[in-house]
Amino acid sequence: MLDVLIIAAHPDDAEIGMGGTILRMLEDNLKVGILDLTNGEPTPLGTPEIRIRETKAASEVLGVTWRNNLDLPNRKLQHDLASRAALAGIIRKTQPRWLFTHYWVDAHPDHVAACELTEAARFWSKLTKCELPYSPHFPERVFHFWSVHQKLLPDPAFIIDTTKTRAAKQKALLCYKSQFPTLKDGLSVPERVAAGDTWWGTMIGTAAGEPFACREPIALSGFGDLR
Repeated sequence: MLDVLIIAAHPDDAEIGMGGTILRMLEDNLKVGILDLTNGEPTPLGTPEIRIRETKAASEVLGVTWRNNLDLPNRKLQHDLASRAALAGIIRKTQPRWLFTHYWVDAHPDHVAACELTEAARFWSKLTKCELPYSPHFPERVFHFWSVHQKLLPDPAFIIDTTKTRAAKQKALLCYKSQFPTLKDGLSVPERVAAGDTWWGTMIGTAAGEPFACREPIALSGFGDLR
């Protein structure tokens, strides 16, 4: 059983969007799992074998012990019924309280499809009198992280302080050497992510932060929950 299931289109997406938050969750003794929907290949410098090694290394840095891949087609990810059923089966198997996935607007079609799949599979996972495996389950919330493919300014529902975990997040990102080569000019992806984390931290008065969206209202038990 998991407290949190993160559903990402490709290996490295979870680390980019919420690596610092994953580390914070594990520090709080939450049971966190990552489900990559595709293997992320082909890419210019990668292979399926390389991506498996990089993902394993990044998972070890994060401390995530539950990570799986649904083996859906990279670059062709679709919100179809077969994929929805497969994802709903994983949700029913792991019984997470919360789901995290991509924001619903993104330049990458796979990221948009991952969001659509997650929201639909969340609903399907509670169905009875169906052919899905395991017991029905309905996660309480779906939260959304942002991706570096987007060129729009996020409007988050909340920002998590990742000051203490930003260094480990960068270490996890750097495991994906085939995906984030050093550039002669401009910022590499890890450098862009670090700059973004710093900027989001300034929005909440910390050294680093990660933003999240939610389509549904978020409950607070009292004003003591506000920072």
